Amino acid sequence: MALPDASPALADAPPTFRVRHATTIRQWRLYAHLFSRSFSSMLGLALVVLFLVLAAFGPWLAPYPGDTMGAVKLSQRLLPPSFAHPFGTDEMGADLLSRVIVGTRISLWIGLIITVVGAGIGVPLGIIAGYTRSRLLRGAIMRLTDLFLAVPGLALALAIVAALGPGIGNCIAALALVWWPGCVRLVEAKTLSVKEELFVEASRAAGARTPWILWHHILPNCLSPIIVKLSMDMGLAVLSAASLGFIGLGAKPPDPEWGAMISVARSYMPDWWWYSACPGLAIFLTVLGFNLLGDGLRDILDPKSAGR
Repeated sequence: MALPDASPALADAPPTFRVRHATTIRQWRLYAHLFSRSFSSMLGLALVVLFLVLAAFGPWLAPYPGDTMGAVKLSQRLLPPSFAHPFGTDEMGADLLSRVIVGTRISLWIGLIITVVGAGIGVPLGIIAGYTRSRLLRGAIMRLTDLFLAVPGLALALAIVAALGPGIGNCIAALALVWWPGCVRLVEAKTLSVKEELFVEASRAAGARTPWILWHHILPNCLSPIIVKLSMDMGLAVLSAASLGFIGLGAKPPDPEWGAMISVARSYMPDWWWYSACPGLAIFLTVLGFNLLGDGLRDILDPKSAGR
C-alpha cells in the first residue's frame, strides 16, 4: 500500500525504498519540530535569513544605490539618523543604510569562502588522519595541525596579509589558510570513533575498498559536527574579516565593507556615533545569528550535547 503523501512514482517504488523515504520524512519533521520549539534557534534562523536576503537583493533594496560606490554629497555629510536616512550619513554624505545593506553581500561572501575553503582542506585531512593505519602519515598531519594551532589564527592571518599586501583577495586567502586546523581536529576525533563501529568493520570484512568506506560510512557520520561547526564559523569568519578591514588590511574605501567603515568612522567618535554604531550593529547581529543557529543545529543533530 502506498503512503498517503506518496507521489505516483513513489507508489511504484520497492517497499524498502518507500519505508526509507517515510523514515526520512519523519526524521526531518522531528528535526523541524525540535528546532521550532527553541526561541533562540528561531531567532538565529530569522537573523541569518534576513542577512541572506540582504546579501542577495541588497543593490535593489538599498534606498540610495549610488551612495554605495563613493558618491559625494558634501551638503549632506554626517547627518544624524532621520526618516530620509535611518542610519544617518557618512563624511561624504553617503547614506549609511544603503552602504550597510550592500556591504552584507561582501561580508557574507568573505565568510562563506573562508569556511568552505577551510572545510575543503580540513575535512579530508581529518578523515585521512583518523582512518589511516600509518602512524607516520597521521603524525605528519596532526603535527602540522598543531603547528598552526600554536599560533593565534588572526595573528597568523595578519602576518600573511602583511606579506601579500592589503586587499579583499589576500584577506580571504590568509584567513582560509589558517581556518582549516579546527576542522582537522574535529573530524579526526569523529573518524576515530566511527571507524570502530560494527558497520564499518562489516564493510571492511566484506571486501569494501577504503574510498567506498570513507565516502559511504565515515563522511556521512561526520556531517553533523561539520555542519554545526561551519554554521558557527561563518559568524567568526565575518568578524575576522571585519577585524582585518578595521586595521586597513582588508577591503578599502569606497567598498562598503563593515570593518573598513568602522575604521573610517572611529575618527568621528563620539560626536557622530551613528557612523560606527550602524556597521558595528550589523556585525554583531550577523555573528549572533550564526551562533544561535549553530547552537540550534547542535541540539537537534547531536542530542547528547543538549543536556550539557
